[in-house]
Order: sequence, then C-alpha cells, then structure tokens
Amino acid sequence: MASASSRRAGELVRRPKLWLVPTVLSGLVTMVLALLYLGGILSPNDNLHHLPIAVVDQDRGALGKEITGSLGKAAPEGHVQWRTAGPAEAQDMLASGKVYGALVVPADFTASVRALTTRGATTRPTITVLTNPGVGSLGSSIAAQLNQAVAHQASVTIGKRLAAAAPDPTARVLLSDPVAVVTRVGHPIGRHSGLGLTAFYYTLLLVLSGFIGGNLIHTGVDTALGYADSEIGPWHTRHATVPIDRTQTLILKMLMTAGIALLTTTLLMVASIGILGMDASHRPLLWIFSYCATVAVGLGVQAINAAFGGIGQLVSMFVFIALALPSSGATIPLQAVPGFYRFLGAFEPMRQVTGGVRAILYFDARADAGLGRAWAMIAIAVVGALLFGFAMTSYYDRRGLARYVPQPVPPDGAGARAAGA
Repeated sequence: MASASSRRAGELVRRPKLWLVPTVLSGLVTMVLALLYLGGILSPNDNLHHLPIAVVDQDRGALGKEITGSLGKAAPEGHVQWRTAGPAEAQDMLASGKVYGALVVPADFTASVRALTTRGATTRPTITVLTNPGVGSLGSSIAAQLNQAVAHQASVTIGKRLAAAAPDPTARVLLSDPVAVVTRVGHPIGRHSGLGLTAFYYTLLLVLSGFIGGNLIHTGVDTALGYADSEIGPWHTRHATVPIDRTQTLILKMLMTAGIALLTTTLLMVASIGILGMDASHRPLLWIFSYCATVAVGLGVQAINAAFGGIGQLVSMFVFIALALPSSGATIPLQAVPGFYRFLGAFEPMRQVTGGVRAILYFDARADAGLGRAWAMIAIAVVGALLFGFAMTSYYDRRGLARYVPQPVPPDGAGARAAGA
C-alpha cells in the first residue's frame, strides 16, 4: 500500500499545473513581505519627515534666541518639526506623546557663557535634552541625538567666538567646548515598561488574538456545520452538513467572536500584568479597550473570510499583520519611515490600537495622546466589518451561491475514523 502511494505521488509531482499556484503564491508572498518589512526600517534617519521636537528658550539673553534661530540647519529641511513652547507647554507635549523630546535653554544661559570670559571661571553653562521613552525607544533616541547635535554645534560656535576674549589658558580650555549637555527623561514611564516597547507588544498580542481567534472560529464553525473536514494527525472527522445560508453563518461566527474575546482578553491581561508584572495603569479601561480592539479585528477577519472564501485567511493576514506591522509606528516612528507607510498608518488597525494602548499605559489615558482617535477608529472598523461582511454574504445569497452540499456522516456513524483504518 505504501509503495503504491509513493508511485502515485511520484507521478503527480511531475505535473506542472500542480506546482503553478503554490509556487507563484509562495514566491509573491515572500517577496512582498520582505519588501514591506525591510523597506520600512532600513533608513529611519534618511526618511525623517516632520519629527516633532519641542524647543524651550528661557534664556534672558541673546544666545538662546541665536540657538533656536539656527535649528533649521540642524537637520535637512522637512526632517524635523521644531515646536517652540514654554516650560509648562513643553511638559504637556511630552506627557501626551505629541513630541519625541525637547531641547531646553535655561534662563541664565547667556550670563553663564559670558562668565566664562572672566578670570577663575570654572562652571560650564548647560543645555538640557529631554527624552520621551513613552513614544518608543527609537523615536526618543533619534530626537535626543538631534538635540545633542544642536547643543554641541552651539557650544562649538559660541566657543570660537569667545575664545579671543579669554583672559587666561584655563578659560581657553573651557571655551573649546563651553556648553555642557545634560540628558534626562522628560516624561518617565514605569520600570516594567520594556523601555517603551510594552505598548507595541501588547498591541501585537491584541491583534494576533483577534486574528488567530477569528480564523479558528471560522474553521471550527465550518467543520462543525459540515462545510469542511477536520484532520488531526491520523484522525479525520466529517459531520453531516447543516443547511444554513452565508449570512446566518456570518452572524454565528461574529457572535462567537464577540463571546470568546471576553475570555482571551481577560487571559491576556492576567498573563501580561498579573503573572509577568507589566506596568499598567487604568486597568479597567485597558481591559475594555483591549476587548473592543480584539473584537474589531476578529469581526474584520470574519468579514474578509466570508467575502474571499478560501484565500480569506491570506487576505486578512496582509490586512492585519503584513501591512499593519511596519505601519504601526510602534517601534519606528511614522515620521521616520517612507511615505507609503505613513499613508497606511492613517487607517491600518495596528497603528490605531497602538495609539490607544500607548495612551493608556504611558500617558494617563489622555484622549489627545491617541486614545480618542483609537476609539473612533475602532468604532469605524466595527461598522465597516459589519457592512462589508453582510453586504457580501447577502449578495452571494441573493445570487443563489449556496455553500450547502449534503455530506453524509461516514458509514460507521461515529463521525471520526483513523485515516488508515
């Protein structure tokens, strides 16, 4: 029996048509995934587009204005969006995730620089660079590097100008690099926040929960209703087909998606917060948001599967995973990726969910930190999934494209048998 099977496989493997579809699809999917994922991360500094950074000039002298006036030369045009603000406004921007960092010139900066030209001067003036780890470690790091470059260039320029007036060698040494750059955290986050990456990984888990759960429900329901066979190891199961149209099947799958998400959302929070100790404030709100986000993804999966049939899982994988990850803005800011990804980030679900999770975890659940937009986009996603899914199934039902094909229970009546029995 085994040799006959091997000969049959040997005959089939020589058929070109058998190779065509899986070969083309595998090659295309692999190439597109490589282009999508690597295309968004290769050159973040070169792709900078209006990265928002706050600038606070408290200096009572002229040097502060000179530094802020030269910011346009610190990076190529269009790379950085320098936002002039007062101390309180800048802190609010940091606390709402609206800027990736801040550059602060103190009130006594000019006076401290002039003091270096006097005898016995030993204290260097300072410029402070504030980081914002809540917006992501890479985005905060890019902003810090830009701010440090600005401060260093200002130090060199000021030093050259004042060196001629230095009264003694000690002052000349100080004036070779007169300004000290102090870097500190502008808006702290918890120690168990993965350096600002827990928002990304938690969001990824929410999306995967909705995506995987939706596909498991899709397959499980089709198997239980007799529209698909189940094969686990050597066991093959076939159920008698239950007569049901496409619309009613979609309703069943969506109801199950909403119900099972109650469990998966709870277990996700138990694992991440209860067992692993992830820092998380506003936990009731986080649970509600997580549940709604998971349901939105799950409903989208069901709608796509109902519309596209056998390739629905591949389509939903691109919508919710392949296109969503590089455009999420969670690990690399959208301001540091090519324009195509910024376009995707306007509507791709992971970008919206990331904004809401980040606001809840790091920014005191402020609506203007991304939570308000996230709620609105979740609502739009749910409505869109319902409209698209039921529009497609209603169309198929009206056309008489029924899935119902009677499949009798196997002769033994058990509904399951070993494949080799």
